Amino acid sequence: MPPREQQRDRVLARLADHLLATGLSRASLRELARAGGVSDRMLLYYFADKAEVLAAACAQVSANSAGRIAAAFPPGTRLSAPALTREAVRLTTSAEMRPFMRLWVEIVAAAARREEPFPAVAATILDGFLGWIRRHLAEDPGADPEAQAAIILATIDGLALIDVCRGDGLVERAAA
Repeated sequence: MPPREQQRDRVLARLADHLLATGLSRASLRELARAGGVSDRMLLYYFADKAEVLAAACAQVSANSAGRIAAAFPPGTRLSAPALTREAVRLTTSAEMRPFMRLWVEIVAAAARREEPFPAVAATILDGFLGWIRRHLAEDPGADPEAQAAIILATIDGLALIDVCRGDGLVERAAA
């Protein structure tokens, strides 16, 4: 890999960590450059503009999240809708996944306001979540797997929203 790409990857890893730690509230170009360990100019050397920086950093966060989820659910694992919901909720409400879920809620809110690049970022992440759920959902004759996946995702996202808004242990009780 060329040195420019190696440095870009290092910056991207730092940006992903920054977004997980601070959310989108500290995502000015200057803050992003500082978090990436580069100047504003160098950040724009690696990325065309702030929208591309955010999209790439969100994609990195999503890939990191997907890796953690995949490790918990090996390929070929198929569970009934209730069992998959229970296990996915247990995983996504864990302390390790909480920063990912909180950032996801922020991305969805920014997408709802049509802030670039978040509509496309949210759609990509949403499709990834739905695809992952469908791959791990046991076949249920007569059931609509896409609709089942949407219900499971709505449950997961709803609990993430409750956690962001209350953070008082209700989510842990619901997950249990």
